[in-house]
Amino acid sequence: ESKDIDNAMHLFSSITNKSNYMYTVMFKGLITNKMAEKVLDLFDEMKIEPDHFTLSTLFNACAVLNNNRAMKIGKKLLAEMPENYRNDNITSTAAIDMLMKFGDVESAERIFRSMKTKNIITYGAMVKGYVGTEMFDKALDLFEQIDIELDDVTYTIAFNCCAKLCNDRAMKIGKELLAKMPENYRNHNITSTSAIDMLMKFGDVESAERIFRSIKAKSTNIYGALMNGYNLNGESWKCFKVFEEMNEKDIIPDEIGWNILIGACSKSGMLHHCQYIVNQIPLNIQNKIRTQTALIDMWVNIDFRY
Repeated sequence: ESKDIDNAMHLFSSITNKSNYMYTVMFKGLITNKMAEKVLDLFDEMKIEPDHFTLSTLFNACAVLNNNRAMKIGKKLLAEMPENYRNDNITSTAAIDMLMKFGDVESAERIFRSMKTKNIITYGAMVKGYVGTEMFDKALDLFEQIDIELDDVTYTIAFNCCAKLCNDRAMKIGKELLAKMPENYRNHNITSTSAIDMLMKFGDVESAERIFRSIKAKSTNIYGALMNGYNLNGESWKCFKVFEEMNEKDIIPDEIGWNILIGACSKSGMLHHCQYIVNQIPLNIQNKIRTQTALIDMWVNIDFRY
């Protein structure tokens, strides 16, 4: 991959009259290859004004880097951005995302307010920014204002936000959003995982189980969210039934899943549970520090009489 990007860079530097389109393609390639700093190097040499597509990509590069140089360039680009670009959703959303990464929430809010028409991606960038800066109440304020159909990504962010707050207001909004979520989103593993996690944090085990049962194709993450919820709600013994179901369906837990199961063993304190689970943990997972720590904690809590 690095050889491809080297070839692309060589070809790019050999072109005399570079267009915005060429810059945008090159910038995107560099960001994808974790070379965002190089984007700013090329921008310093740029002889033409960036159009809204190139600007969006530059904002993305600055957001990824999030260092002093990126902040300086990003804010300068934003200050000099033509007024008509502010109503371009892609450019403004990239600017909001960048400012939120910089921790400059006020400037992001100013841009958001100045936009005449907002789409779900714009709302998503704002909400994600609020969650990233731990302003969960502001995120909920925004969810109450959104008057357009949410997409699966925004539902996921909403559920994560409500799970973090876990107060009466968060429970009300989270459950309202879940009730109106389109049926087809229930089979989006990431969205359903966050919904299960939220309901378990609310202590609503039954609703979480209902969602779990309604999902056709379950990923490892879904099983993990359910088991983690059982541990949170003092129903660790149910984790072993879930693990049996995973075995029947040839679904192997990931590192997080194994650690949740070890946590369930620790809470149950039953020696036969612990031995049964530990004997099945792959060696590469057993060798991980987090797993070893969880295992030590588990063995300390075991009642060796059972």
